[in-house]
Amino acid sequence: MFSHLILPDIKELIEQKNWKGLKAVLSDLAPQDIAEVFNGLEEKKDLIMAFRLISKDKVSDVFAEIDPSLQEFILHHIADKEIQELIQELPPDDRTALFEDLPGRLTQKILNLLPAEERKEALQLLGYPEDSVGRLMTPDYIAVKKEWPIEKALQHIRQYGRDAETIDMIYVVDNRWKLLDDIPIRRFILAESEQTVADIMDNEFVAIHANEDQEVAYRMIKKYNLNVLPVIDSEGILLGIVTVDDMLDVSEEETTEDFQKISAIEPIEERYYTVSAPLLYKKRIGWLMILLITDFFSSSIIAHFENAIQAVIALAFFIPVLIDSGGNIAAQSSTLIIRALATGELSVQKWFSVVKKELVVGLLIGLTLGIVLYVRGFFWRGGPTVGMVVGMSMVAITVWANLLGSLLPIVLTKFKLDPAVISSPLLTTLVDSTGLIIYFSLAQVVFHLH
Repeated sequence: MFSHLILPDIKELIEQKNWKGLKAVLSDLAPQDIAEVFNGLEEKKDLIMAFRLISKDKVSDVFAEIDPSLQEFILHHIADKEIQELIQELPPDDRTALFEDLPGRLTQKILNLLPAEERKEALQLLGYPEDSVGRLMTPDYIAVKKEWPIEKALQHIRQYGRDAETIDMIYVVDNRWKLLDDIPIRRFILAESEQTVADIMDNEFVAIHANEDQEVAYRMIKKYNLNVLPVIDSEGILLGIVTVDDMLDVSEEETTEDFQKISAIEPIEERYYTVSAPLLYKKRIGWLMILLITDFFSSSIIAHFENAIQAVIALAFFIPVLIDSGGNIAAQSSTLIIRALATGELSVQKWFSVVKKELVVGLLIGLTLGIVLYVRGFFWRGGPTVGMVVGMSMVAITVWANLLGSLLPIVLTKFKLDPAVISSPLLTTLVDSTGLIIYFSLAQVVFHLH
């Protein structure tokens, strides 16, 4: 990125208190690049001076892009008039995202600074459930009536288009503001002047309810190859729109959150380089304690089969191989299923197809690994009997781990829970315990141990 190249220069300008030079540099940068520079500043006190040097036409765009912790810091250190101007310039969706991240007291202070109409709009957006489309939508769109002549519609678009989030799509509504259609702007441009809006309507459109999850909106935009998606209420009234760039942000956040959950970390909303060490500790220690306690079960199982291990000491040598392989297999299958569920490629209703497929896959993998382990046991430790036990155990553990890894995310989805909760560490721990039971139970039967 361009900002990486100039970050040392900006730091040097700040250290030298060369505000004139800094203002000149910032004027040549895109808002996204300025935000990246600010996110990399180590001294927050320098941020306020640098922020005040941004030109008025860029300041709200820069503010929308910087980290929430820096947004909060800026709002604490600028005057109420500056806050009011800044917040009013923010698009409604960015304003809602800001209010969600700020402490309640500061949010209330900012809301009180807004004009009555904008305060009402902000409160309406904040009234939707967390992670719903309503929190993400913007009411800045262009709507026309179907009986309007094309010329009148074009005049309306010219008059209000500057304040709209996008004019790629124009919406047709009735007198109650019920959505009737969406029409690409090019149809208006190419239409004959004597035509009406009704003449260029096809009455085919895709819309989403405001209370739907943001991931549903992302899947719809992807499925129908849309740039913008209208948001309606239960009566079909047009409330706002969400754009593809909003969805890309949602997709990035959801993917990051899933990666963190899969690694047994509570979701961290801040960027890594701004999050504090105590918060990182808090986000990680909970799951690690749970995993430590569940690991006690594995120790208890080994202790329970102590006699079997003492009778055939070679059995102990294969414990790490079996439980590690089981954990890896379960992690592979769960990752595939979680991703398929997230992208909409797989639904809960297809669970039986998953069972059939993963049984076959698990059996093929188990036989392949089992043969390798049989040969290892035969020639390295224990001879043919130990080789047979570890080979059969590998087949059984593989089939079980594959089924467990693929079915648990589906079960969680069925009960409206996040399938990413079945993290690799948690799944590995479950497979470890059950795999040891399978292994030693088979050994007891083959060696006639008690």
